[in-house]
Amino acid sequence: MVRLLQSRKRVFWEALILTIVVFLFGLLIGIFYESTKSSDMNEYYVNSELSLMDIFALNSLLSINSQNCDVLTSSNLEFADKIYQEAVILEKYESVGKVTEHMEVVHKRYDVLRTFLWINTIKTSEKCERDYSTVVYLYEYFSKDLTQKAKQNVWSKILSDLKQEKGGNILLIPIASDTNLSSLNALTAKFNITSYPVVIINEKHVISDISSVQELERYLK
Repeated sequence: MVRLLQSRKRVFWEALILTIVVFLFGLLIGIFYESTKSSDMNEYYVNSELSLMDIFALNSLLSINSQNCDVLTSSNLEFADKIYQEAVILEKYESVGKVTEHMEVVHKRYDVLRTFLWINTIKTSEKCERDYSTVVYLYEYFSKDLTQKAKQNVWSKILSDLKQEKGGNILLIPIASDTNLSSLNALTAKFNITSYPVVIINEKHVISDISSVQELERYLK
């Protein structure tokens, strides 16, 4: 009887120790994975920030030599494509795990870059003829409403299809509207937007209801 009790206690402690080891191992893997995600996104962001600074330098050069329009236009399009692809990567990271405070900060930093890009594109178009369309997608990043999230997922898919179809003929800039960016708020104030999501095409057309790529194509250049 005593041996039986001792055997049961040993099995219990062995099971408990094994459970603790597995838990700690899983916790360490989770921490390592989150650290890797953060490191990757920080590296992407730094590279994008450098690209944007390069574009600003080109913009300054444009005021001296107007022959740089083609170079600046090409750089804007390349940078827009770069941060759009990084937005897709960031979205994948967020979809496979809990959105941490650090990820929210990274997302906001990207929104600042995208807002800068939009402003720079507007300034460039004042000096250079624009042969492409800007498509700015404003959505709510922090929304908890499932219906709103579903709607935004549909819009993202439609805009992704539009980008795939039009390629370099459009500059697609997705920006979260609810990250409290003063620059973005000032930029969008003139559009009198009352609800999100919305798509702004060429700073002229504000579209609050879309269901297909074809519906957007009629507003493009």
